[in-house]
Amino acid sequence: MALLDIFKRKKKKEEKIEPVKKKEEEAKEPPKVSVSKPKPAFVKATAGREKKIDLAWKILETPHISEKATDLTKQNKYVFRVFPKSNKKEIKKAVEDVYGIDVLDVRTIKIPRKKKMRGRVSGWKKGYKKAIVKIKEGQKIELLPR
Repeated sequence: MALLDIFKRKKKKEEKIEPVKKKEEEAKEPPKVSVSKPKPAFVKATAGREKKIDLAWKILETPHISEKATDLTKQNKYVFRVFPKSNKKEIKKAVEDVYGIDVLDVRTIKIPRKKKMRGRVSGWKKGYKKAIVKIKEGQKIELLPR
């Protein structure tokens, strides 16, 4: 019958009635002042950034790593796979927020889907959107940890 106990209404605890305070007692007690503790500096610095990074995952999918993409890093250009509905302004803001660098230029490319055959079975390889991001001279993005 333990299963049926969850459907029973729980009785409310009887509230204790406090005696009414006299005006003299209220006058003797000092007024209560709430003092909020200051937040540490690192909490203040990262408070807004956490929100921005949460939004960035909706725009940046992954860094696109290929032979051509690694050659572009010498020209301060990095390639990212992005979600198809994201635009250049959103991509720029997301890269600046996540990596903390200055973005100079964003170029986007839509890669179309391609038909693939495996024996007699035909199918489609997914299309995607990628962005080439040019950053300020002297700055660097560490895509692969060494």
